[in-house]
Amino acid sequence: MELDLLTLGLLALAALLAGFIDAIAGGGGLITVPALLATGMPPAMALATNKLQSCFGTFSASLYYLRRGLIDWRTMKWAMACTFIGSMLGTLLVQRIDASVLQKVLPFLLAAFALYFLFSPRVGDEDRQRRLGIVPFALLVGIGVGFYDGFFGPGTGSFFALGFIALAGFSMAKATAHTKLLNFTSNFASLLFFMLGGQVAWVVGLSMALGQFVGARLGSKMVVTRGTRIIRPMLVTVSLVMSVRLLWQQYPAWFAWVG
Repeated sequence: MELDLLTLGLLALAALLAGFIDAIAGGGGLITVPALLATGMPPAMALATNKLQSCFGTFSASLYYLRRGLIDWRTMKWAMACTFIGSMLGTLLVQRIDASVLQKVLPFLLAAFALYFLFSPRVGDEDRQRRLGIVPFALLVGIGVGFYDGFFGPGTGSFFALGFIALAGFSMAKATAHTKLLNFTSNFASLLFFMLGGQVAWVVGLSMALGQFVGARLGSKMVVTRGTRIIRPMLVTVSLVMSVRLLWQQYPAWFAWVG
């Protein structure tokens, strides 16, 4: 689809903000998907185009973290492979079955994650004892969360971060860095299948990709310089915002009654 230059510029700015937030705590899709839908783009095309621009943001953040020594490739190769496989399987399955059950359960899971990040004494600036080995972690978190990202998507960053902190014993900054690496892997795998279906709006996606790349770089720099002081409140806030937004979509009568 064709959009005017002003609209493309506004989408790029939205992507910049989303990339900044996503590099710190995930949840950038809360900004970019509604922005794409607001242009009149069909939902499938909006999701596909969002995957394209998200790939640039997660790649930018991953590259920054890698250069700063926060990502260990040796421990991540199995998790990346499993995440890729899981995302492919999820993308294939979502085209065949209804994902409405996840839509109803997810807001409560995200609220629980927010409480975990807020109150858990294990979440900090230092690594702790690892609870799962590299291969079991890859099979459980890589395939599990990768599958979820290809199948549904919202809150993927929170799932990955929780896995790294609770099961791999990573510090918050290290967990954030590795989350972006696996998120890039799952985004890329999902994008491949959207490309095969001809759903990607390339001009729009690449315009937003520039904003994503810059925003992700700024956000990841903030993680390196400020660490837990910014990551913990951002994770809690983003998880709660996603939870409320999904609740509003699924249970509008509740909000109408409160209003």
